[in-house]
Amino acid sequence: MDISRLIDPLNEPQRQAVCTDSQHTLVLAGAGSGKTRVLTHRIAYLVETGQASSFGVLAVTFTNKAAKEMRSRIESLMMQPPKGMWVGTFHSLAHRLLKTHYVEAKLPEQFQVLDSDDQLRLVKRIVKDLNLDDTKWQPKSAQWFINGQKDEGKRFKHIPPSSDFHEQGMLKIYEQYELICQQTGVVDFAELLLRAHELWLNNPEVLKHYQERFRHVLVDEYQDINSIQYAWLRVLCGENANLMVVGDDDQSIYGWRGAKVENILRFSEDFPKVETVKLEQNYRSSGHILKAANAVIDNNSGRLGKELWTDDEDGETIRLYAAYNEHDEARFIADDIDGQSDEFNEMAILYRSNAQSRVIEEHLIRMSIPYRIFGGHRFYDRLEIKNAMCYLRMMLNRHDDTAMERIINLPVRGIGNKSIDTMRIFARDQGISFWQAASQIVEHKILPNRACSAIEGFLTLINDIDSQSDEMNLAEITDFIIKQSNLIAHHQKEKGEKGRTRVENLKELVSAAASFINESDNSDLSEFVSQASLDAGDNQADTHEQAVSLMTLHSAKGLEFDRVYLAGLEEQLFPHKMSMDDPDGLQEERRLCYVGITRARKHLCISYAESRRLYGNEQFNASSRFIREIPNEHLQEIRLNSQVSRPVMFTETPKEIMSDSGFQLGQDVNHPVFGRGVILSCEGIGTNARVEVQFIESTKWLMLQFAKLEAV
Repeated sequence: MDISRLIDPLNEPQRQAVCTDSQHTLVLAGAGSGKTRVLTHRIAYLVETGQASSFGVLAVTFTNKAAKEMRSRIESLMMQPPKGMWVGTFHSLAHRLLKTHYVEAKLPEQFQVLDSDDQLRLVKRIVKDLNLDDTKWQPKSAQWFINGQKDEGKRFKHIPPSSDFHEQGMLKIYEQYELICQQTGVVDFAELLLRAHELWLNNPEVLKHYQERFRHVLVDEYQDINSIQYAWLRVLCGENANLMVVGDDDQSIYGWRGAKVENILRFSEDFPKVETVKLEQNYRSSGHILKAANAVIDNNSGRLGKELWTDDEDGETIRLYAAYNEHDEARFIADDIDGQSDEFNEMAILYRSNAQSRVIEEHLIRMSIPYRIFGGHRFYDRLEIKNAMCYLRMMLNRHDDTAMERIINLPVRGIGNKSIDTMRIFARDQGISFWQAASQIVEHKILPNRACSAIEGFLTLINDIDSQSDEMNLAEITDFIIKQSNLIAHHQKEKGEKGRTRVENLKELVSAAASFINESDNSDLSEFVSQASLDAGDNQADTHEQAVSLMTLHSAKGLEFDRVYLAGLEEQLFPHKMSMDDPDGLQEERRLCYVGITRARKHLCISYAESRRLYGNEQFNASSRFIREIPNEHLQEIRLNSQVSRPVMFTETPKEIMSDSGFQLGQDVNHPVFGRGVILSCEGIGTNARVEVQFIESTKWLMLQFAKLEAV
């Protein structure tokens, strides 16, 4: 069999990963090193050489966009659709599993997925029902608490009682939340993974079937998996599966949402006889950019270790702009963009905090430069679309309380908040769904005639739409529901562009339903609604006209641009003040900087401000340590109408200073007076060198020659 077309396009390390005979393989893939190519060629290689069938391969990634691209590439390499192969996100694969085994998972056949907004709506209702003060037990915090517990694999019954009054309230909310979700047949995103993991554990025959089926498991972005995803994989792989994971410990930046970099760091300990392959050749960035990224990330400890390199030339040095304030910084960036010949789509402005975008937007508007906020409201997140989807959900499940509560008086039909509160209390007291409560209230005339008539009108509307749409396909049902619910007429009442856009979006939903039929050969309403919920949780921006992209550094992961502006590199802002006294947090901030630098292909400009008004306060912060960690030869400072070499303040890098002293940034030290601390930063040369140390009760600048610091 000729597999040269799969092997020849690869470099030597890529070929090693694709053709490996090892049971377990860790592919350390640096930024821009071709990790997706390795994954897709590996899958095609396994099938083409007869080592696996399409039916026996499961490939997991983190976004729907990445999964779609992976499937497309596999199909192109194999020159046929990969029938039977499971390729998708953790959540979509877990959803598919639960749909197939809903009985064993103790779920109704037509269970629905709550997106983040609907989950928050349910939590708010629970906080109110429990008579908790929502200023002390904030629904958003309770939502994060619930999802965090599920990400760790913990249900309410697994959490020991707490003596903390606030946590007691959180546990009550979690307990009631679990009960309502089970009663109404809905699951949230975190529940998908937790329930799928429990399905493995509680049903040995089901687990055995999938362990025997999926002998080859491949995982993308392994550095980003959380505890429950890790547990799900471990159980599925068992002792016999061949597991290949691809990731980069230097790009682990989602610790704040449960990702554990330890999973990739200890992969060789968790699985026997692991082969490690390093992909270090970068096909994206120029030499100066890569060398700067390597220099910054080299200051982190505990790395698996790799060094990015390129066959391309060094290219343009990284430009550094020292702004007077945030307006000067934004003006410089806008002027610089305006003077470039690159297409706007090839430019991006990255920043640590969303709050930084406001001033940048103002200056882009003044210069008439089109831009978009990457990760803004996406199609299925838009208010009018969410409303329409709730009508669709009611067709599938009358007991979907969150959907019904959202639309029972939308468009307005005379059902006020007092009536809704009465239904909510009645449902809670009787232990029944919102729909059942509404029906009984109408039947027994518990509310005034006018309210009962309005509620009855809503119930009749839903039943009539359902019965009249029996013979329609998915697109026809969607169009029929939008029209019969009067959502278009409702939004046409909104004046100006907003109302017009909402109506256009509702019409586009019909097109989305039609496209779903064509792309998936599936006209099932339940599948369409579930896919919409999954898409709403995906962090991908819409594609529009030519525009400069503005985004946080976290949103930039996985993207690349010819020209990148990295704004606001100042101590307290980046690295963020919440991370500066935590060595692990500081290392994640440095990884975030590494990600930001490596988004640039050809041109990178870094800026910082001597003063910045942010969150309503004037701040005077030093330039970021990450700038000081970049060697001199890769930076060129930009002044108005002139260019100068790197300023004197950067003559020595912290790494050089610390090397001479015998200490390292992030190192634990002990002081005879202040006790134990961690080294945050340093400045100065020789006998004048001093270090900033975070102690338990305070932060101190100490002269190294007098400090009497001892390494811990």
